[in-house]
Formats: sequence, structure tokens, C-alpha cells
Amino acid sequence: MAELEGNCIVGQSGGPTAVINASLAGVVEEALNHECIEEIYGSLNGVVGILNEDFIDLASESQQTIRGLRHTPGAALGTCRFQFKKHADYERALQVFQTHNIRYFFYIGDNESMATADKLNALAQESGYELRVIGIPKTVDNDIAATDHCPGYGSVIKHVATVVREMACDNDSIGQGDYVSILEVMGRNAGWIAAGAALAKRRDHPHDPPHLIYLPEVPFSSERFLDDVKRALSRERFCMIVASEGLVDSDGNYVALGSTSTDAFGHVQLGGTGEFLRSLVESRLGVSARSCKLGISQRSAIHCASKADVEEAYLVGQAAVLAAVEKGESGKMVTLLRGESDFYKAETGLVNLADVSEKTKAIPADWINDDGVSMNYPFVKYAQPLIAGEVNVPFENGLPNFVRVRGGKIDKLLQAYEL
Repeated sequence: MAELEGNCIVGQSGGPTAVINASLAGVVEEALNHECIEEIYGSLNGVVGILNEDFIDLASESQQTIRGLRHTPGAALGTCRFQFKKHADYERALQVFQTHNIRYFFYIGDNESMATADKLNALAQESGYELRVIGIPKTVDNDIAATDHCPGYGSVIKHVATVVREMACDNDSIGQGDYVSILEVMGRNAGWIAAGAALAKRRDHPHDPPHLIYLPEVPFSSERFLDDVKRALSRERFCMIVASEGLVDSDGNYVALGSTSTDAFGHVQLGGTGEFLRSLVESRLGVSARSCKLGISQRSAIHCASKADVEEAYLVGQAAVLAAVEKGESGKMVTLLRGESDFYKAETGLVNLADVSEKTKAIPADWINDDGVSMNYPFVKYAQPLIAGEVNVPFENGLPNFVRVRGGKIDKLLQAYEL
């Protein structure tokens, strides 16, 4: 496949992760190796930056800054939850690409972001414009289809499992068979994050917390929940619970909503599951209960990130450039695959964007024990390698030292566009 000469652009979309910038570093450092890529642009705030021509020059960033992205959380380019609403948005994006001679588009995002990339790739093909579009997976929820796991997931479950162990020390000093502690974690439609809390258990300590794990994949029943808590308190000094924010009842209704408002993707704002469970415990069982909601801290905790996760996030960014430049691929998303050896090793593959967009990967039913509130060995075997290793975050004056991209702005060449 002949190399395509022109500029490349990379953007970030959706909720940030602790390792999303490692993928950005992978794109930039690999793009610098290819002479056919003349300029490396960053789109500020995802596709919003494309529509507004808000680009910065990433090639002008220092090597120290690009390396520092590997241990800097948040989305360094800024992110968005904006979704193209009309055909004119796609036409505008393609016009911007043509005007700036952009021939490579790398989009770091979730499954809905992949849908946008897929449609933009299709329009470029219909228009006869040579453009190579590659998606780079990113989400703490681990619910992107067609990839074994997703960059961001290993770090979030490492953090959650660590918090569980830390809270357990506190809870054990308080409880006398009459104390309930509830940790609410992210997970709108899939319970991968809550399930990851099971890694806090030690193999030789079956009664280690979390004692109960509640997932969206298992319909929630208040009565069954109360029975679960009573059983746990009958044998433990305290009962520690980890619950996904997206718990649903047998009719598919969320048990707790933060508000009735929706985001650009039509998602209802979730929140309050932990408080809902706390209220149930205190009102029905008459025991002391506390709830804790990690919120965005769980996806930004680079101080407790997984080294394996950082390395794999960098790997998928690097692989995206190689797929587009050397293989001439387009309309694909990079995936992570497990090697076939007895020792864990991640490899990359490619899948059609159309096979990923707007699809949700749930936890396999046979990875959940029959009790519905604990995970079995196949899940632990799957998740354990993803949290391996620690990230060497540099500290200054006792606090982590993060980098910030300050690339020069690229001149706008078109008239302003009304979003």
C-alpha cells in the first residue's frame, strides 16, 4: 500500500481515563517516524474542534511533554460529548480536512465516538477524498465490543480494588456485626468496574470484602438485597458493598437517577445508587450505614494506575498510526487481543468501526456466581493481569507533577461554523 502524504489529526472524546493521554503519546511519537505525515495536529475538544478548526501543532511539543503524557490524567487536548447531529456536520468536517490537507484521522474514544468516525470515513469514501480513519478505544467502563479489554479499565479497577482494601481496614475497626459500607462506582449499562472490586479479595481469605457486588447485568431486588446484607452481617464484623451506578430492576428501570436531564448522546444522568442502598439498609434493617461515591476520582487516579494499562494505551495509539500509514487501513478500530501463551501478553488487531459503534459488551453471565453478588475465577483470571505494575509518577514539592500541551494554534482558513 502506497504511503499517503499529508497531515494527520488526533482527537479525544468522551469521559477521560487515567491513561487516555498515553494513547495520544503513542500517536504523536509514532507519527513523527513517518515522513509522509507532514504535520501533526491536535483537535481541541474532539470533533467540536474539527468543526471549529481549533487545532494545535503537536509536533512542536517538547519530547519531555509528550513523554509526560503517559503519567498525566485527563484529556490533554480537551474532550467532548458532542455528537454530529446532521449531515452538514459531517460535510463540514470533511471540508475542514480537505482545506488543511488532513489525510489521517485518529479518534480516541468510546463506542459512540467510533460511530462518528465510521460515518465520517464513509462520507470521505463517497466523496472520493483519500482519508484514513482509525479509531482508538478508550473507556473505563470496558464495554466496547470486539476488543478483549479497553485501555482505561485496568487502572480504574486497580484503583477501586485498592479503595476497597483501604476502606475495609477502616470498616473492620468500626463494625461489630452492625455496620454497612457502600461504595458506588461508575458503570451505566455494564458492571465491569464493580466486578473489578473482586480483585481486592485474597485467595486464602474468602471472607475478604467486598462481601456483595451489584451489577447492571443482574436485575436488582430490594428484598433480595436486604436478605444479602443480613446474611453478611450474621457472619462478618461489617458488610462492604460495591454497586454500579446503573443498577436496574426486573423491568429495566434504573433504581436511582441523578436527574431527568440527558447528555448529547441521550444518556440520562445517573447518580445516587449508593445513597438509595444506604437508605434501604438504615430504614429496613436499623443498622448504621454509610455510602461513598468515587465519582470522577476513579477515572483520574493516575497515582494508582496500572503500568500494564499505560503500556497498552500507548500501544493502541502507536498501532493506529502503523495501521493507517503502513497497511493503508481505514474505517477500523484498534483492538487488544490476548496472546495464546500461558503468560499474559497483549497484542493488537483491527476491527471494522461498523462492528463496534453503539454496541455494549456486558459481562459474560458465567463469570458471575449463582448468588448474583460475587465474581468467579474466570473473571479474576481475565482481570488480574490488567492491573499489573505501578506507574512511576514524578512528584514535585510532595505532589504529582503533570504536563500540559501548549502547541501553537493553527490558523483557521474557513468561515466560522454554527454548531
